[in-house]
Amino acid sequence: MPTYGYSIIGIDPDRTAIASGRNIRVSPKQCREVCNEIKGMMLDKAINLLEQVIEEKAWIPYRRHKKKRGHHPGMKKWPSGGHPVKASEHILGILRNAEANADTKGLDIDRLRIIHAATQRGRTYKKYIERAFGRSTPYFENTSHVEIVLEEVN
Repeated sequence: MPTYGYSIIGIDPDRTAIASGRNIRVSPKQCREVCNEIKGMMLDKAINLLEQVIEEKAWIPYRRHKKKRGHHPGMKKWPSGGHPVKASEHILGILRNAEANADTKGLDIDRLRIIHAATQRGRTYKKYIERAFGRSTPYFENTSHVEIVLEEVN
């Protein structure tokens, strides 16, 4: 079993709560875009945004690798974006886990801010589809590592 660390260092353990999800079967690109959108938000505002994205009422702007992505009139300020529902569901679960960790530490839930939300590419599950004439086609599945750090603001 591998041991995972966090990519953020120098945090005060008395004022912060951390949570992570490892090898989540979600696209790293979608997780990256969701994490960039919620980074710096207050916890209740981020939870509200992710619930709206799951209901497909709010948009997440796509800032990288968006050239052939459609433009949507509902987007504000950014020309392309989407509703990454699966990534939002998993990141919402990690946020709720971090909130429970903060509550266990005795931090005030109403004053929590997301100071760190990062995504790294996880392991790749390698699968193959059988084809005609004894050939096969790779059908790989990417996973993501997501880490979230909450800090109590004054």
